[in-house]
Amino acid sequence: MTVDQDVEELLIVGDSDLIIRQAQGEWGTRDIKLIPYKQHVEDLSKQFKSVEFRYIPRFHNDLVDALATLASMLPYPSNVHIDPLEIQIRERHGYCKAVEIEPDVHPWYHYIKRFLKTKEYPKQVSGDQKRTIRRLASSFILSGEVLYKRTLDLNLLRCVDAQEARRIMNEVHT
Repeated sequence: MTVDQDVEELLIVGDSDLIIRQAQGEWGTRDIKLIPYKQHVEDLSKQFKSVEFRYIPRFHNDLVDALATLASMLPYPSNVHIDPLEIQIRERHGYCKAVEIEPDVHPWYHYIKRFLKTKEYPKQVSGDQKRTIRRLASSFILSGEVLYKRTLDLNLLRCVDAQEARRIMNEVHT
């Protein structure tokens, strides 16, 4: 597709260090079945002014997955120029300052935290609700009294309720 679009410079991103290093010519290819593929990559690379191969570790490939999904959804119109996609990566997190407080109400994570702490369910819950609490609790970690949500890339997000969020925001701004 890039050859047909008269692309001159190409950046190829992959999550296999072996494949990227083989494509760059840093490492050889011993498997007899892969040698024709490597030769094909070399032949195709000659059709561009510059080709760069970049390795991104698997645990950082959310962007690669998103771009691959987007690319697979696009029909390929042979007579249309496709502008490059610009992506900005922010170095700082964004925070929401508008927090509504609901008095005398448990925080949204109350039952998950209670389950992790005591392995007990709230009274009058059905089997489906118990299963839901167990499923939700599997992606949370309780450290002392602080509850964290584990993300897909193994980061931990601290769970806060509205009152705690307001307290934290006030500490940050003072």
